[in-house]
This record gives sequence, C-alpha cells and structure tokens, in this order.
Amino acid sequence: MRRVSRITIAGVATAALALTASACGSSSSESSSSSDSKNLGLALAYDVGGKGDQSFNDAATAGLDKADKEFGYKSTAVEPQDGESEADKVQRLETLAKQGYNPVIGVGFAYAPAVKEASAKFPKTTFGIVDDEQTKADNVADLVFSEEQASYLAGVAAALSTKSNTVGFIGGVDVPLIHKFAAGYKQGVEDTKKGVTVKVQYLTETAAEGGFSSPDKGESAAEGQIDDGADVVYAAAGLSGQGVIKAANANKIWAIGVDSDQYKQDALKAYKASILTSAMKNVEGAVYELAKSVHDGKPETGVVRGSLSNGGVSVSNSNPEFADNAKIQDAIKKASEGIKDGTIKVKTS
Repeated sequence: MRRVSRITIAGVATAALALTASACGSSSSESSSSSDSKNLGLALAYDVGGKGDQSFNDAATAGLDKADKEFGYKSTAVEPQDGESEADKVQRLETLAKQGYNPVIGVGFAYAPAVKEASAKFPKTTFGIVDDEQTKADNVADLVFSEEQASYLAGVAAALSTKSNTVGFIGGVDVPLIHKFAAGYKQGVEDTKKGVTVKVQYLTETAAEGGFSSPDKGESAAEGQIDDGADVVYAAAGLSGQGVIKAANANKIWAIGVDSDQYKQDALKAYKASILTSAMKNVEGAVYELAKSVHDGKPETGVVRGSLSNGGVSVSNSNPEFADNAKIQDAIKKASEGIKDGTIKVKTS
C-alpha cells in the first residue's frame, strides 16, 4: 500500500519533537507555544490515503498551498501512521499547536476525538476538523459538507447515461458519512429514471482495513459490479477510487469521480476519457478560508457547511461529453434549483 512508504511521523515522543513536512510544506522544530510565537501557518494532519490520493487529502493540500502563497506562510502537513492509536493523533495535533501552527486541521472525521482533546489544551489555537460536526468548542471550526446534494446530481447524470439500466456505487468504508453519498446518488438515479438498479457496495467496515487507501480493493469491487451489468460506477472511496476509475476505463464504461475534479488530475489522465463528472466538495476552499480567517484575526468557529447554495458542493463540467450533453445539463440545472429552493429534499441515509 502506497501510504506506508510515505509516512513522515514514526511516533511523536515529546511536544518538542521536530516534524518532517510533506512536499507541500517545510519542516519545523520550534517548540515554543503558539501563544507567544509568530504563526508559522496552518498545519494539516492527513486522513488515511495521505497526500497523493487525488481526492480528499489533495484538495486540502491545495487549500494549504493557496494560503501559503497568499500569506507567506511556511505551513506543514503530516501523514498518518498505520495502526495508530488515538493518543498518536492527539500528540500529533498538540505538537503542531505547540510549534506555532495556527490553524491546525484534522483532515477527516477520524480526528474528531483528537481535535476535541487538543483544542481544550490550546485554547489560543484555532483547530479545524473536516467532515465532523460533533466537536463543540470556542476554538474549533467543524468543516462539513452536504455531500448528498452533489451525489444526487451525480445520480441524475448516471441515470441519463446508463444504457444497461444498472449503475453502481462503491463506498470506501461503511460509515454514516459515506452513507450520505450513497443515499443522495441512489435518490438522484431513482428520481430521474424509473427502473434503474443501483448496486451499493462498501469496501470495508473500518478505515483501518484500507477502505479509503486500497486501489486494488476499489478495482476488484468495480469489476464485480461491471460483471453484474453496471455501466456507470460512482466511487466515494478516497485513494481506492483510483482503482474504480481504472476498472471503468478498462471496461469502457463511465466512472464518476469524487471530492475533486478527477478528470483534471495528472495521476488519472490515462483514464480521464472515462470520467463522466465528479461530485465535488470544496475542501480546498474550506481549508483556505479557515486559514484566512485566522490570518485576519477573526477565526471561524462552529459548524461551517458547504452546500449547493454556497458553492461548497457541485459537479464538474470538465469532460466535454458531459458539458455538451444538453439533456444532462438541463436535468442537472433543474435538480440543482429544486435542491436549493427546497422542493427536492435529499436523503442522507
């Protein structure tokens, strides 16, 4: 698994331990408190899959890069460990805060308990948590999204693109967050074209089993759905989604990407002709805006939700076959308006 070779933290022993930055940041070994030193910039603690997933984590990295360019920061980003404990996550966040990074962002719901604990110890540091809204504190921003809305639009596109009347959904891990993607997609398909079968499959029960970080698992699952007749497959599976897209390309069917505009990504350029669209959520913007709010002295806190109405979620138009299909575009526009004005209520489970 690719992530193992990119681990940048073998274990955090003390709060003064130097962290090695990934390619998107620089290294730092300052041990002064964030309350009495110059802000070094923001710090990302990656979710499973890490940098290079062409999806969720890379979108966060793009937000970091934008903030660095605009504010002259020297931000950092650190990788997860295989089989790490909750204490490892807590120490990672506390070390980043103590070194002087602000905000400190846990990229993924798995960081929620660690953010809760670390934020209580560093009240002058702003913390962010992506994809979780359970952490309530005066110095925590819960960066969440209406993934079901973009997934509904992906379902509309799938329903109007299938010829076999069978489409698939592959979720990385069987958890409530990924259920939102599945529910919106299934509803979008069913509301658009009656009689279409939606096959739903989850790769693993837990993230530790590799559901978000195993392209081979994604490829195998997609091959199975394709064998069962699916000619459009949508994956919400992080790095594992690369395998789904590869399988779609090999079988000359449509894939629908997730989180970022996967049609544009270099690592997937060999398969881009098979990527119909991507159900995007603006993690890049959320990370950047939190960093900007701290830079401006008015840190965001509480629940910050991205939706169709505010541009926080959307579907991409990069593939000309999608952008130039008037029937699909008209249906997407109509569905978007219905979601925004409340006439379409999208399910989350």
